[in-house]
Amino acid sequence: MDWQGWFSLALTAAVLLTLIFTSVRPHLAMMAALTLLSVSGVLSSGEALAGFSNSGLITVAAMFVVAAGIHASGGIDILVNRLLGRPLTLRSALLRIFAPVMLLSGFLNNTPVVATMIPAINSWSQKIGINASKLMIPLSYSAILGGTLTLIGTSTNLIVNGQYQSLTGGEGFSLFSITAIGLPVAIIGGLFMWLFFPRMLPQRRSGEGFENLREFTLEVSVASDGPLVGKTVLEAGLRDLERVYLVEIERGATVLTAVSSEERLQGGDRLVFAGDTQAISELLRINGIVPSAMAGELALSQARPERCLVEAVVSPHCAAIGQAIRDARFRDRYGAVVLAVARNGERIPGNLRAIKLQAGDTLLLEARPAFVSRQRFNKDFLLINDLGKETPRHNRAYLSWGILTAVVLAAGLGWISMLNAALIGAGLMLATGCLTVEQAERSVDLTVVITIAASFALGAALQKTGVAAYLAENIVQLSDYRPWLMLILTYVVVSILTEVITNNAAAVLMLPIVLEMTDKVGVAHEPFILVIMMAASASFATPLGYQTNLMVYGPGGYKFRDFLRVGIPMNILVGAATLTILLLFWDI
Repeated sequence: MDWQGWFSLALTAAVLLTLIFTSVRPHLAMMAALTLLSVSGVLSSGEALAGFSNSGLITVAAMFVVAAGIHASGGIDILVNRLLGRPLTLRSALLRIFAPVMLLSGFLNNTPVVATMIPAINSWSQKIGINASKLMIPLSYSAILGGTLTLIGTSTNLIVNGQYQSLTGGEGFSLFSITAIGLPVAIIGGLFMWLFFPRMLPQRRSGEGFENLREFTLEVSVASDGPLVGKTVLEAGLRDLERVYLVEIERGATVLTAVSSEERLQGGDRLVFAGDTQAISELLRINGIVPSAMAGELALSQARPERCLVEAVVSPHCAAIGQAIRDARFRDRYGAVVLAVARNGERIPGNLRAIKLQAGDTLLLEARPAFVSRQRFNKDFLLINDLGKETPRHNRAYLSWGILTAVVLAAGLGWISMLNAALIGAGLMLATGCLTVEQAERSVDLTVVITIAASFALGAALQKTGVAAYLAENIVQLSDYRPWLMLILTYVVVSILTEVITNNAAAVLMLPIVLEMTDKVGVAHEPFILVIMMAASASFATPLGYQTNLMVYGPGGYKFRDFLRVGIPMNILVGAATLTILLLFWDI
């Protein structure tokens, strides 16, 4: 290889290490790599930006809108309400989750499916007397398995197909090309969950770390004749306390939430603080602060129209990751204050303001009622409870399903390309009022789109500079020119990469290497491409490996080890099933 090859290889390694060991967001890392490849002359500007015009990428964006149309019209709610029912046993409940979720995820983006199902499963679990921790991981895993049923089941499948077309000039895969593998694997995975998960999953109440508000909030009052009357919160020295911070002020019949530093105190104000409850003695030492006159009646337990309590899961894209809560400017950025943080299923005690946020943390927030509707599509949070959500257009529910069915039939029967079917479907969702333009705009995850498009540049550099051929030759020699061993190595490498970086990036980086590898040995591309699709989607072992895992992490009250306990066997089982089917029924 020349210097361009070594530069591309070093850049790829740097991107992987950055994504694994730092909190830098994937789209920023990939865009930095794209910039360096273009500036250095390794890729021309056209080659560097080719990913942004890739048919697979545009199809993904259009399918985001189609999925949002089903969601906004209440189409998913129809299935949820009619299929869940009242099962008598846990295994019956699992069966009622598997079927609709797998079906929906085969044709829709997983995120809106799981986001809709989480509050439904939560309330349903209480009605049928089954713990939510027994149902949330099966919900996520069912969505992951369902995504392997069709080419549009996950964005990864579409991206791999789009990159395969651009690199080879071939026609690519049809809508149901992956179904011959995905369907039996989904059935095997579902059967494993049905047999073993009732005993493997913990019996743990969701949100148990936030149940007793008294454990992490404390209340005091402003003395009516004290020196603090008339002073601002800042002047009174109540803004920068070390172990607690002011959440709200209850003043007569009103509540002031997300209190400003310039708010002036009045005699009799009831002040609610969050943080280390042992700091009550320090608060009472402040001249003008007295014990709350209503100490027996917790302020936050009372329903008030001015406030809402919200549980939100921190996403990997959250701008506050790696920052202490006091530095994240929650009050200014989101109009909310953090009451408590739960990590690995347990509330973190101690100095709340000093806690550094991590992806997967569940936050209990106090916010104004508009917070939920304003942040519901914000990428900083993967899940916000369903208070204040927009009312679905139920009169368009069946119409939205009709549009999705037409998209699937048109692409499946080969009448039009998958790209055109998705674009027409997105347009019809808007034209018929299944969703608004604003909802369509919010549904397209720009960070995902940018990550995918920029990843193409890195993949193109690997192929153009000969790095892909170099790595492929080494893998071929390691496998001793045995295609079956090459297939296994491909699955293992993609599976490991998927757990530590994004699944889309893992697939895009591996595809040019796999194409070079199969060309050297003279075997068909198809089974190896299908292996990449399956391995990139089948991410069960950690809550960070797949977005839906992270979404159920907090609501299920899980600890990290819960995913390891059930996810590692699932990874092994799905990998073994995929490889067995391919080796038995494909000519390799």
